Amino acid sequence: MDGTKLKSPAELLAERTARVQAAYELRVPDRVPIALNFGYMLARLGGITNQELERNPVKAQELLEHCALRFEPDIISGLGFLPHASIALGDRQTKWAGYGLDANGTFQYVEDEYMKAEEYDAFLDDPTDFTLRTFLPRAFSELEGLASLPRLPIMLLGYTTIRSLRAFSAPPVIAALEALIKAGKEVDQLGAIARVNSKRMQDLGFPNAFGTSSLITAPFDFMSDTLRGMRGIMLDMFRRPEKLLAAMQKVIPLVVEFAVSAAKRTGIPYCSIPLHRGSDGFMSIKQFETFYWQSFKAMILGLIEGGVIPTVFYEGVYDQRLSYLRELPKGKTIGRFDRSDMFKVKEVVGDVMCIQGGFPVSLLQGGTREQIREHTQKMCAVVGKGGGFIMGPSTTISESDPELVKIWVDATREYGVYS
Repeated sequence: MDGTKLKSPAELLAERTARVQAAYELRVPDRVPIALNFGYMLARLGGITNQELERNPVKAQELLEHCALRFEPDIISGLGFLPHASIALGDRQTKWAGYGLDANGTFQYVEDEYMKAEEYDAFLDDPTDFTLRTFLPRAFSELEGLASLPRLPIMLLGYTTIRSLRAFSAPPVIAALEALIKAGKEVDQLGAIARVNSKRMQDLGFPNAFGTSSLITAPFDFMSDTLRGMRGIMLDMFRRPEKLLAAMQKVIPLVVEFAVSAAKRTGIPYCSIPLHRGSDGFMSIKQFETFYWQSFKAMILGLIEGGVIPTVFYEGVYDQRLSYLRELPKGKTIGRFDRSDMFKVKEVVGDVMCIQGGFPVSLLQGGTREQIREHTQKMCAVVGKGGGFIMGPSTTISESDPELVKIWVDATREYGVYS
């Protein structure tokens, strides 16, 4: 024995928390922190189906704890979403293992025009009514009964409109309300389990302080992802640009208020923002400036003003858009990057935001030990220079080789030490 004292979970928790916090604040930690999102790899390592992983949070937690102790990252996560509430509502927008897919399928989003082109005026006039009586019945089979409700603002007339309450006694409406109650109970139960699991992770020495209190999207993605679809939104930029821009302005306070409220309720200041349609190749620079950047920037500034720290996932490639990111307040956002040139990212915005991710999952799936160690050393030396960097994969490591992941993690510990 070499006499080295093993660190307690409490010491490891404090050490990891300080390490990540330093990177978030653009300071230099003791070494480059490591963030791992295991996703469906947990099922493969546990010898279970993806369906069991999604449906059994107790088993999923056991597998996550096993991976935490095996790989020892500073930030760790498993599945980002669970299907329980979606299934209860008859969600037409998603497919899960055992729900529209086989037992080993992976989460899929079903894009469609859940808001028609001619419905912009209805959305702009009253987003709440559009949500209740049009979108929800269209997107969720168990909520179709809500379409028969009256416009609720008529009840501002008070007792004279009490007779309109008979609509709530209609069997389809009752069924819809019961489905909402069932889904709410599912969410409550999962929330209780998550709180227990969070404490378990802390007791093992892994912080949960860097989780997320909400997930929102950029205004353009808000209109595209769940409402107009990619085809619809691209046509709207040419056929009805004024209405699209007006709708995005309507969206900004909605998502900001949602994220700020969630942060205050949970005490977790971070919100997650995956960007879907803004990357290089989706639209021209001029279109990006007009339809994407201005509303996104306004949303980010609103979040920061409300005390929320946006963790933005720049999906795809953002090499042509990096100069715009310099307009964001220094040290107030965290940028997770997918397939952008990480060395260029560091050069352009390394002094503006904490940079996370960017390690190619392709190397973790089929690279050699030498390739992985070489690229890790270069990223630590260049992207990690001066701090403000968290090593992470370009996306989830669901399909990666666990042995290659271990080589990468160990190499980060070796090359990521700050002298």
